[in-house]
Amino acid sequence: MIGVLGGAFNPPHVGHLCLAQEAHARLGLDRILLIPVGDAPHRELQADPGREHRLRMVELAGAGDDRLEASTLEVERPGPSYTADTLAALRASAPDEELTLILGADQAMRLGTWHEPERVLAQARLAVAQRQGLGREEVEQAIGGLAGAERIVGFDMPRLDVSSTLVRERAASGLPVRYLVPDAVADYIAAEGLYASPTPVGT
Repeated sequence: MIGVLGGAFNPPHVGHLCLAQEAHARLGLDRILLIPVGDAPHRELQADPGREHRLRMVELAGAGDDRLEASTLEVERPGPSYTADTLAALRASAPDEELTLILGADQAMRLGTWHEPERVLAQARLAVAQRQGLGREEVEQAIGGLAGAERIVGFDMPRLDVSSTLVRERAASGLPVRYLVPDAVADYIAAEGLYASPTPVGT
């Protein structure tokens, strides 16, 4: 069974890795694909360093963990990165594998607004991580009218108050981000000067 964890990963942080680890442990997954978005269809990525940098950080974040594999699928595909298309490509490349799409409950609550949500549910089991007081029951109520919603499974994960926004803001302010992101990612952010605020002219 393959877990699918997509997102901006702008940058990837310890919360992403904890989510992947818990899904792997609790859902019996063989491996988890970390898939950074190429062209985000529903929102503009803030302070985006570019898909190549985000992919490299995902590669560094998962390095040394046999459970995790960085995927270039969305980064290399032109056009909007729709999850329905990504799952279809994965199924075409591995038709015998069962796919599990991993989402936080807050994301899963909005699944009905996604591009072809029923096509998403037809191609993968939806695994929902408890988040911000929301869990599988609330998600079922929100998207229960969609075909395939009955396949939802839930799992718990430790609460970590870290976000990509927090990491970017700290990096922009010159504050350390180590321990919020894997060491290799922290080193990469520093080496590439990612998220640093531009120096005003004349200073």
